[in-house]
Amino acid sequence: MVYPASVFITGANRGIGLALVQTFLKISVVEHVFAGVRNPDGAKDLKAISDDRLKIVKIDLENDQLIKDAYAQVEKVVGDHGLNLLVNNPGVMSSYSTNGPISRETLAKCINVNTVGTTIVSQTFLPLLKKASARFSDDHQGVDRAAIINISSDWGTISLNNDGSDSSGALAYKISKAGVNQLGKTMAVDLAGDKIIVTQFHPGWVQTDMGGRNAAVTPTESATSLVDSMSKLQKQHSGGFYDRHLNVIPY
Repeated sequence: MVYPASVFITGANRGIGLALVQTFLKISVVEHVFAGVRNPDGAKDLKAISDDRLKIVKIDLENDQLIKDAYAQVEKVVGDHGLNLLVNNPGVMSSYSTNGPISRETLAKCINVNTVGTTIVSQTFLPLLKKASARFSDDHQGVDRAAIINISSDWGTISLNNDGSDSSGALAYKISKAGVNQLGKTMAVDLAGDKIIVTQFHPGWVQTDMGGRNAAVTPTESATSLVDSMSKLQKQHSGGFYDRHLNVIPY
């Protein structure tokens, strides 16, 4: 198992993102945990954490300038060491279905945050990831070197889609997460030469605002499994889609 010296997590104010922050802070070799949130003043759970390794960073996946500002804030801390791990954890789901009302605005909002925002954040932080990777002289790959993790969903898989959208209202969300999966697979190919791993994870059905109280897994349980699986990632995992236990999910 290997762990990153530095990690930046978006959507870190609650749910899976918050649990990931808490889980990484339990690991002694992790030196910097950057928690990306839209409203730092309202991130009460994050602000209640007393740990000098935690830095709360303002970021809005629909605002390119705030994404650039977040990059600058992280760069100021990590410097020439770069950023080892970027965890993209967008979580916008707007009810939309095939036989429901037509709304370009609803569709665009979900895709803009989950897919476009994730793309822009990943591209923006690439210089820091490449800087971290370049510090290694060997060929090994892992989250201790440089990696992008996209928190996706099994609702983003095409081959397993047998439930449509009318019962779940998840059409926009499914489209957006399928886009995230394609993004990750494509970036994995493009960044192979830089020895940067890009991997997608389905966190499970989690007890969050989106998953609901009746979900099977708590955020802490999900995050613990996810971080454990991240620590095991190697070159062959790049471009893949996995559940939180590192079992393959077909695209």
